[in-house]
Amino acid sequence: MADLELDPVIHVPVRLRMMVTLAELAPGDTLSFPRLQELLELTAGNLITHLRKLEDAGYVTTRKSGRVTTAALTNEGRAAFTAYRKALAALLG
Repeated sequence: MADLELDPVIHVPVRLRMMVTLAELAPGDTLSFPRLQELLELTAGNLITHLRKLEDAGYVTTRKSGRVTTAALTNEGRAAFTAYRKALAALLG
C-alpha cells in the first residue's frame, strides 16, 4: 500500500490545483504569477505561500525577470504529479 500513498505536498487542494494548471503547460513553458493567480482565484499571499511549498519540494521553479515572476513545473514536479495521479487512480479503483 506504500506506493498508493498520496503525496501530502500535492494533496493540499490549492497545491493540487496549481499542479494541474502547471502540468497543462508544455515542458519548459511558464505561467506568469498574475495569470496563475487569476486562474486559481487566489490572493497574492496565498499563491506565494503555496508556490513556496511546491518550490521547497522541488516540484516548481519560479523566476523573476524584471517585474514579472513566472512559475513552471520541474521535471521532478512532473514525475511527482504523474505518480500522484497513478496513486489516486489506483485508490479509486
